Amino acid sequence: QINFVACQLFALLAAFWFRIYLSPSHASSAVRHAFATLFGIYFAVFCFGWYSIHLFVLVMMNYGIMNMASIPNIHRYSFVVAMGYLTLCHISRIYIFHYGILTTDFSGPLMIITQKITTLACQLHDGIGRQAEELTAEQNRLAVKSRPSLLEYLSYLLNFMSIIAGPCSNYKDYIAFIEGRHVHMKLLEVNWKQKGYDRLPDPSPTGAVMYKLCITLVSLILFLTLTKNFPMAYIIDNEFLDKTPFLSRLGYLYVVTQAAKPKYYFAWTLADAVNNAAGYGFSGVDDRGAFRWDLLSNLNIWNIETATSFKMYIENWNIQTAAWLKRVCYDRAPWYPTALTFILSALWHGIYPGYYFTFLTGILITLAARAIRNNCRHYFLSSVPLKMAYDVVTWAVTQLAVCYTVAPFVMLAVEPTIKFYKSVYFHMHILSILVLLLLPIRPQTHSVRRAQNQAVLNSIKSK
Repeated sequence: QINFVACQLFALLAAFWFRIYLSPSHASSAVRHAFATLFGIYFAVFCFGWYSIHLFVLVMMNYGIMNMASIPNIHRYSFVVAMGYLTLCHISRIYIFHYGILTTDFSGPLMIITQKITTLACQLHDGIGRQAEELTAEQNRLAVKSRPSLLEYLSYLLNFMSIIAGPCSNYKDYIAFIEGRHVHMKLLEVNWKQKGYDRLPDPSPTGAVMYKLCITLVSLILFLTLTKNFPMAYIIDNEFLDKTPFLSRLGYLYVVTQAAKPKYYFAWTLADAVNNAAGYGFSGVDDRGAFRWDLLSNLNIWNIETATSFKMYIENWNIQTAAWLKRVCYDRAPWYPTALTFILSALWHGIYPGYYFTFLTGILITLAARAIRNNCRHYFLSSVPLKMAYDVVTWAVTQLAVCYTVAPFVMLAVEPTIKFYKSVYFHMHILSILVLLLLPIRPQTHSVRRAQNQAVLNSIKSK
């Protein structure tokens, strides 16, 4: 953890230097690629020692696949090799090292690299191996038309801004950033002459970085004060279960889940700030004319804490991973896209049983929540009081459903997970099954699902 924080703070300083002294106007794209790559490799070796070789092995194996595999199969081969290698590393760290050697905890960077490898492979397949009319508007925009050079490939996967904590970004966006086209591409979407500007403005990320560093500091304080004082393990303590009523246990479950969030808020917001400090992450202009630096943001804290649906919560938590799952799995799955996406998410996280309890429960609750929303929501839109009452109830149910779902993710093992679910009488599982049995489910055709996918992506981009 000390190495992680030290590397990210050093990366923050390097990012400011990179934006000022190695800007596209001062350095060539090759120099920017080389600097970003070399510093990224240094950070990986500093944090993980010789175990960082796993990152480089996976990167080079997939570079070979990307250059030798046929375009119709490039995304399949890359996916199997990347996910297979990641899974083997997950297994080795648990069953061989038993987490006894801290430097073996290289799974985080390996997970991010796996995302990037499969993202690039799918977008390369879209750009060369498929016709434009077969693609969605988003796939068309992100399609890669030619294989990258070795330097571009290494820079995309190993750059110092994202190698430690991510997030995953799209290859075309990253290349546009290195070449100095990233901000202008977004600004050209706005008619600046109508706003009184004679030329394109030059937005600075400094304000966004300072704001995100404040969130990082608050998250760190909350982590140091709350997380250790409200451990998740207490909800299955025998004395707690014997003396605490059911509703009080649910209330405490919400408290300990809230206490577990600050470490994620800290890591993801700091990673976002590092990328912004380097000048990467500009996403355009909002409705009020303010510049937005949330292209790479991994969470929207306000939308998370006020979510009134399971879907809304998921869309605003670990946003870039959700976007990756959508692009490489949900949009391409021939059947059962929701189930396959949750299973892939569990496999990507690791092999602990708790992950599979969480994501399999998530499938059930997602389907039940979708059925309730489709069949009931329209009855509560006729008046403001009804809508407010609906929002309050769905907020409470959503928050408790999330807590119920993610508890095994923190507990990891089978025994505490089963003990927890028994203590709360498997109530969410039972209610979800009853909902699915009693309420009609409207099937989604491929065309409807594609349109909804595009709408979801547009909503994420607008936040």
